[in-house]
Order: sequence, then structure tokens, then C-alpha cells
Amino acid sequence: MAPSPWAHKPVLTGTLTTLRPYRDADLPHILEALADPELLRLTGSVHSDEEARAAEQDPAQLHDWYSGLAAREDRLDLMVVDRASGTWVGEVVLNDWDPGNESCNFRILLGPRGRDRGLGSEATRLLLDHAFTRLPLHRVSLGVYAFNPRAQRVYEKAGFVVEGREREALRYDGARVDQVLMSVLRPDWAARQRLPPPPLVPQ
Repeated sequence: MAPSPWAHKPVLTGTLTTLRPYRDADLPHILEALADPELLRLTGSVHSDEEARAAEQDPAQLHDWYSGLAAREDRLDLMVVDRASGTWVGEVVLNDWDPGNESCNFRILLGPRGRDRGLGSEATRLLLDHAFTRLPLHRVSLGVYAFNPRAQRVYEKAGFVVEGREREALRYDGARVDQVLMSVLRPDWAARQRLPPPPLVPQ
């Protein structure tokens, strides 16, 4: 029986970031990021600002989860490392693999140290490049809450297309928030590879 293509956990290197499997030294940075109320709000992990401020993570439980990712053959989780500092700033994930339809879900999490410097854009592009060159995928999809238009713009620049909305999918501080549904297909990605690179924008 051939090994699952998801069993290989690559190291992907860009100009700003390196994507690699989890290391135990990442855990303090993960705990720091998961204590950020804004991150918890944008990911829909809590339902109010009060919950976000009070949220606590179990280090032992997180360690067990992340340590077990290397053995998973149905998903790919890579840590986003800032090449300038060598430290963990987030993670990118391909999960919910549907082999019959050659599709999966994409998720990205960036802590406060990884924002506003183009790291998330590069990490998204690196993982999509891997998805469509090394994995048996035709479609990668995601959901982003409507109160996070900055993330939606990043996804659109990477090639994701808006497909629809899940109306009032999240309740936050008494308000109902839509989830925007997006996807990128292998032909979309392949067409973008023939385009000239965009001009560099000063940061």
C-alpha cells in the first residue's frame, strides 16, 4: 500500500517565512498568540470580548495536540516562522481532506508578532503552491468572517474567489456575523503561475 501523500511534512522556504513542522520550542509562542483577544475574535473561537479576555489554554493539552500532528496522514499543519527572528508567528493548515472530491479546507492563524508585514500572504502562497504541486488536490476552500475584510483581501490576492456566504454563522457580543466562503481551484492556481510577478510594494 502506497504511503499517504499527506504523511510527508515538508519544509517550505520563502523570502520572509519558513513553513515547517512543529517543534517543542514553538509552544511558548503559541500560548502567547492564543492569549490575544483579537486572534480569538477573528477565528470565531469565542463569542464575546469578555470570553476572549478570560480565555485560558492548557499547555499540556496543546503540547499533546501539536506533538501528534507529525503522525497525521489526513492533514498538513505547518508552523509559520519569521525568518528575520527565527521564531514562531503562526500556522497554516490543510485539513478536512475529501479524497473522493480531491478537496480540503485551508486555515491560517497569525499571532500579533506576525501581522502587517506580509508574512501571512507569503505563507498562504507557499502552502497553496505545495497543495497543487505535491498533493492530490483540485480545490482548496476556506471561510472568513465578514468582520475580517483584511484577511479576505489577502485570500483574494492569493487566488481565492468568493463563492457565497453563510448568513449569520457566528454570534459575537450579541451580533450575528456572516461567514464568507471562498475557494481556489487547481486551474485557477495554474493560470496564475504564468502571470508576471506583481511589482514590489515598499513595506
